[in-house]
Amino acid sequence: MIYLTEILKLPVVDSEGRSAGKLREVALAPADDPRRVAQYVVTTSDRRRLAVPADHVTSMSISRPRRMLLNVPASALEDYAPRGEHLLVTKDLLDQQIIDINGRKLVRVNDVLFQERPVNGRSEYALAEVDVGLSGALRRLFLGLLPLSVLRGAGEYISRRTISWDFVDLIEVDPQRRVKLKITHDKLTQLHPADLADIVEELAPAEREAIFETLDDSSAAEALTEVEPKVQRSIIEALDSEKAADILEEMAPDEAADLLAELPDKTSEEILDDMEQKEAEEIEELLEYPEDTAGGMMNPDFMAVPESVTADMAIATLRANREVASSTNTIFLVDEDNRLTAALPLVELFLAYPSTSLQEIKPLRLLFAHLDMSEKDVIELFDKYNLLSLPVVDEQYHIAGVITVDDIISVLRAKK
Repeated sequence: MIYLTEILKLPVVDSEGRSAGKLREVALAPADDPRRVAQYVVTTSDRRRLAVPADHVTSMSISRPRRMLLNVPASALEDYAPRGEHLLVTKDLLDQQIIDINGRKLVRVNDVLFQERPVNGRSEYALAEVDVGLSGALRRLFLGLLPLSVLRGAGEYISRRTISWDFVDLIEVDPQRRVKLKITHDKLTQLHPADLADIVEELAPAEREAIFETLDDSSAAEALTEVEPKVQRSIIEALDSEKAADILEEMAPDEAADLLAELPDKTSEEILDDMEQKEAEEIEELLEYPEDTAGGMMNPDFMAVPESVTADMAIATLRANREVASSTNTIFLVDEDNRLTAALPLVELFLAYPSTSLQEIKPLRLLFAHLDMSEKDVIELFDKYNLLSLPVVDEQYHIAGVITVDDIISVLRAKK
């Protein structure tokens, strides 16, 4: 293993034993191989920059004699020309912020480690780890002032903090370059949405936009839900309306409505125009209610069945509506006039015998909110009765939506 800081300015010797210059840069071609060094950049004594393909390098030595050996004469090397598909390790990685997938946080790169592997009688090098700890910072600070052996020895007494290249996610704001480097942020979907939200909040606005542009819509929606409201607005306003619409379609309608209500009218209208008709209509209906009422807080997605059905029939309904069922803890019962009669916890449903009528097991107590109930009164109901969910009804006692404890937490968090 060798460090980037140990090979920068390494003397380069060609196949004829002549000096070709000094090593200045290392380039990867992630689209071809995310680890393998594809090219080196060498600066000559007259300040020319030469491109050295990886297969022209025989070996590198960081002990005496310190040098990089080539298998071609310097005269065979071409001038270096920047290539968009290359990730330049010194320019694009060193001192840059990256995302540590395992640590679920942003870190800064202090050094880079390469692994040597023999290939057809020569040495090939691959990026193995990034050093984000104190040892990397000290190595760079004192390299050239202290012998390499001393620096490596001192490193044994300082805790190393390295991250495998497999668990690194890069941030690139240029859309065209993201495509060339094949930066997709697929690794970020492995994170819990709350962890991803924490990372996003630490990024600069352009970097946040770059992350959300490449996340799949579902992952982006989950993360956006966890982000602070002010940052939410900033992200959505920065995205094009079509991408913003795709993300909001994946959010709970009440959360999407809350977000759109905070945007300028023109921006909200553009996003709603780009949404699917069904989702847009649900959100527009919610936007008609004042934000600080039960109607403005509720989610129109809920599970309701006739109270006359049996437990196994209700469970079949849940299975047929997996998307809504996956985020619910209560199934609501209605009479023949479609009026709310009970709120049945799912645990009671699953504990009942399959042939049991829901009328036999429905709770006697029923709590609900009217559409115009104030936000303050809704919160007091949740607090007083330790509720997980609360149905919202219209004047005819038909269910219009449901408020969950998550909605209450979001409201309280926004008031901090």
